[in-house]
Amino acid sequence: MRAVFIQGAEEHPVAFCYQVNGSCPRTVHTLGIQLVIYLACAAGMLIIVLGNLFVAFAVSYFKVLHTPTNFLLLSLALADMSLGLLVLPLSTIRSVESCWFFGDFLCHLHTYLDTLFCLTSIFHLCFISIDRHCAICDPLLYPSKFTVRVALRYILAGWGVPAAYTSFFLYTDVVETRLSQWLEEMPCVGSCQPLLNKFWGWLNFPLFFVPCLIMISLYVKIFVVATRQAQQITTLSKSLAGAAKHERKAAKTLGIAVGIYLLCWLPFTIDTMVDSLLHFITPPLVFDIFIWFAYFNSACNPIIYVFSYRWFRKALKLMLSQKVFSLQTRTVDLYQE
Repeated sequence: MRAVFIQGAEEHPVAFCYQVNGSCPRTVHTLGIQLVIYLACAAGMLIIVLGNLFVAFAVSYFKVLHTPTNFLLLSLALADMSLGLLVLPLSTIRSVESCWFFGDFLCHLHTYLDTLFCLTSIFHLCFISIDRHCAICDPLLYPSKFTVRVALRYILAGWGVPAAYTSFFLYTDVVETRLSQWLEEMPCVGSCQPLLNKFWGWLNFPLFFVPCLIMISLYVKIFVVATRQAQQITTLSKSLAGAAKHERKAAKTLGIAVGIYLLCWLPFTIDTMVDSLLHFITPPLVFDIFIWFAYFNSACNPIIYVFSYRWFRKALKLMLSQKVFSLQTRTVDLYQE
């Protein structure tokens, strides 16, 4: 890629993505910086893919983990793993090269998959919070209310609604014909910005924050109920006390996951909305940092499980020791102390 020079400023060459009119400017990094960024992104992708692969395999393989809650965790892990496999490789190249070199078809597909997997994650976290709310606040009716069939319905909705929503706006002409007043000027060549750049941030705002508000309100109620249960635990039998303790720990773990999700996604979501009002003044480097900080959330859930769930640590130990090749291992009780 040759640099294009602006007349009268030969000492300050400006590089562009393509040698055409309307091309996006390109940020040129030294080879050393490029190598560092590529290695860092590759390490991040490896953590995301392997971590969520362990979660997906553990829930699928061990029979004791075949519960409604864990099926939701399995589906969440598949969404995060798919993000690492299908989205982040091209995102890495775009971040390092500051240009999109893969054409309009892959640009739309990349945007579609990126939005799909991210919305699927937050929908699943919302459904998991509903599951924990039922388990903590209505423990006697929980086994009959939140069955495997109900979990599968939630999973179908968690994938189907984001898929239909994203397809509607990316692969129909509704934006160009009915929402043209919301569109910014045509994006420069090499930016991979579909004709949604001014409208997209505000459109996605409620899809990120309405589920988050639901999760926060549910976890506030869960915290209040769990605190009251902790005060009453001495009056419970040993078995009931153990079950209550397990449910509270699961709710606490998932609450941490929701908190980290908000921490990772808030900077990007708020910047996307504010930036559209200020004519996109955020420097490309800062915007890329916000994007990758949001992507980092997909690596957090497996790390949370390692530190919070004894069953996950035991399953991980069995997998790494190759004991999973024994048929008897599938029936191991991972919850046993």
